[in-house]
Amino acid sequence: GWSFSMGSAYQFHSWRVFVIVCALPCVSSVVALTFMPESPRFLLEVGKHDEAWMILKQIHDTNMRARGQPEKVFTVNRIKTPKQIDELIEIESDTGTWYRRCFVRIRTELYGIWLTFMRCFNYPVKDNTIKLTAVWFTLSFGYYGLSVWFPDVIKHLQSDEYASRVKHFRNEEVSHFVFNFTLENQIHSNGEYINDRFIMMKFKSVTFEDSLFKNCVFEDITSLNTYFRNCTFLNTTFYNTDLEQYKFVDSELINCTFFHIRTGCQISFDDDYSAYWIYFVNFLGTLAVLPGNIVSALLMDRIGRLTMLGGSMVLSGISCFFLWFGTSESMMIGMLCLYNGLTISAWNSLDVITVELYPTDRRATGFGFLNALCKAAAVLGNLIFGSLVGITKAIPILLASTVLVCGGLVGLRLPDTRTQVLM
Repeated sequence: GWSFSMGSAYQFHSWRVFVIVCALPCVSSVVALTFMPESPRFLLEVGKHDEAWMILKQIHDTNMRARGQPEKVFTVNRIKTPKQIDELIEIESDTGTWYRRCFVRIRTELYGIWLTFMRCFNYPVKDNTIKLTAVWFTLSFGYYGLSVWFPDVIKHLQSDEYASRVKHFRNEEVSHFVFNFTLENQIHSNGEYINDRFIMMKFKSVTFEDSLFKNCVFEDITSLNTYFRNCTFLNTTFYNTDLEQYKFVDSELINCTFFHIRTGCQISFDDDYSAYWIYFVNFLGTLAVLPGNIVSALLMDRIGRLTMLGGSMVLSGISCFFLWFGTSESMMIGMLCLYNGLTISAWNSLDVITVELYPTDRRATGFGFLNALCKAAAVLGNLIFGSLVGITKAIPILLASTVLVCGGLVGLRLPDTRTQVLM
């Protein structure tokens, strides 16, 4: 949002400032972590029972004050201390070499992680883990696959509409003429340009085919998607242009001179509206997440986690399906905003359900496994959608819609955790 509001010129020339600004939330998070109390479970594992007791009392008192019952006393009837791994303590006093102790320590830690991971597939959480795996995978596959490539879908729509307005010029014969205006969305075929000057002008999506340029001058030229295919240049001078060699496709240059060739793209957002549009579509899609977060926060406890998860995924799949019928940019962007707003509600409820379905000793491991699976599904979705979006928009849209609806139906089969006490 900051990048968008600052405008194109500042964005292009001060990207380092933008990166620094984007890093500030991460730095703020690190600072905020220093004020958070340690996990009571960890303190119990390392034998610091008094500190764990004080943190639990602080949490209790804060919650009671929020409920309007500050007089309620914190009491604990029983504390179940987590089992400690004594093997690591024995390793510390081992008389073997240091690298042997390190090897045994690492092996023991990995073995403990593996045992905890396998417990996520044991009774009573095995069935929940399998269902959560399906929901996490389908939601990530559909959301990231479509969201990342959606601007490309818009771009293809724009390209098709832009190509339908292309102007064709054939068999032109122009001599002793000065071109000092912008040429855009044109194809020039079999032309002859003799003693012409192209001065301080822009080429935007212009193609010259089978044309002859003789004794011409190109000076102060910027170009975008401009190519010279199978053209012949005789005694032509290029001064301060961005016409690099790759823009001359199967062309012949005879006695031509190049001075001060500029490399890279010289077109700004003001000149190339499609580049600006990609950022603008992303901005609107991200902005649509805000009302989705607010709605999910207000309705999470009222309608239940399962209803929100399954309903959001099914509705987002349906909204995704209607993208297939999108014929205009405004309609597609409106459906994208609706899709993002519905999907973020599913993400929020899925996070809550996942935390509440696992017992404490398996919660972090299960959540970490599902997050790793989520990233793998996102990569797979990007690869598949990226290979299909250039062919047709129907297959990616139908695939995302089907996956989300199926995942939502699986999510409705999970147990309701709204009134369940955490294990």
